[in-house]
Amino acid sequence: MTVQPFTLTIDATDGAARAGRLDTAHGAVDTPAFMPVGTAGTVKAMTVEAVEATGAQMILGNSYHLMLRPGAERIASLGGLRDFMKWTGPVLTDSGGFQIMSLAKFRTLSEEGVIFQSHLDGSRHNLTPERAMEIQNLLGSTVSMVLDECTPFPATEKEAEDSMQLSMRWAERCRGAFEQRPGYATFGIVQGGVYPHLREASANALTAMDFEGYAIGGLAVGEGQDMMFETAAATIPHLPADKPRYLMGVGKPLDIIGAVQRGVDMFDCVLPTRSGRTAQAFTHYGTVNLRNARHADDPRPLDESVSSSVSQTYSRAYLHHLIKAEEILGMMLLTWHNLAFYQQLMARLRAAIRSGTLDTFAHTFSTDWSRGDIEPL
Repeated sequence: MTVQPFTLTIDATDGAARAGRLDTAHGAVDTPAFMPVGTAGTVKAMTVEAVEATGAQMILGNSYHLMLRPGAERIASLGGLRDFMKWTGPVLTDSGGFQIMSLAKFRTLSEEGVIFQSHLDGSRHNLTPERAMEIQNLLGSTVSMVLDECTPFPATEKEAEDSMQLSMRWAERCRGAFEQRPGYATFGIVQGGVYPHLREASANALTAMDFEGYAIGGLAVGEGQDMMFETAAATIPHLPADKPRYLMGVGKPLDIIGAVQRGVDMFDCVLPTRSGRTAQAFTHYGTVNLRNARHADDPRPLDESVSSSVSQTYSRAYLHHLIKAEEILGMMLLTWHNLAFYQQLMARLRAAIRSGTLDTFAHTFSTDWSRGDIEPL
């Protein structure tokens, strides 16, 4: 069997937005794409069959968490992450860079890398750029992310520059340690806080290393939507037009639409799955809290416009009952619906780009979203 090289094909544009296809060793992904988060080898409350049924083509795993449990070497001995969890499509794995920020009290940072004290059992783990690549190779990741320091917000210009320069040195070591194979990729991660000149310098440094794709990291960490959009827009012109662009950890539906308008191709976020586990559902008229008593007698489905049997079949009254009764099925159904909502949003964005109507779609979606899902129309 001929292995498809890792390539991005753009077949339509609308302004800065692009629609196309990402070909990988493990299948194709339509772009713009949203990747459900499967941190520990599972998209929480979902089977892989259910994830696939929502329309997802690529999922995300986390090498830091899988390194701790069950261990990268163990997963490798069992056939790699995709076979371990029985997901047939591509997998992108984060390197542990976000945990450098989110688990700061459990780590020691140096030029060599980062030493983590496991939040599970207190054991110590030395994560260097080379080890990050080794772990992702053992996992069999379709896309491996470089190890970086996710710069927190706020950060002074000096703090952001020092952090970015460290990430660029690590990126070069990751590039050298990555095992080149047809259809596989490693992505560089642009850092630099909210400072445009630092973002430009980071993008230029990474482009010189010739990665297969490029991520915009260090955003959606508290800077707000306007600053996130400004920073992304300042970064994207310095990234290669023929390579995928991935905005890490984003986000809310309006965040995704705005980023697509600025030229982003790939997204991931825990929001649809985490919200599903906390009784929050996404609809085209905003979010719905199924804990609220007003749903107790509501026969309406969550959102008939979402092409998912979960979205169209189960009444809000039933879902409210499941949540109030603390039945696991409630979390499962809401998670399924939310992921289907996100995948349909991406499909509609792709269609709007191809028809040249993206701005109209964005305006209509934003208007409907701001109306709020309070009472039937």
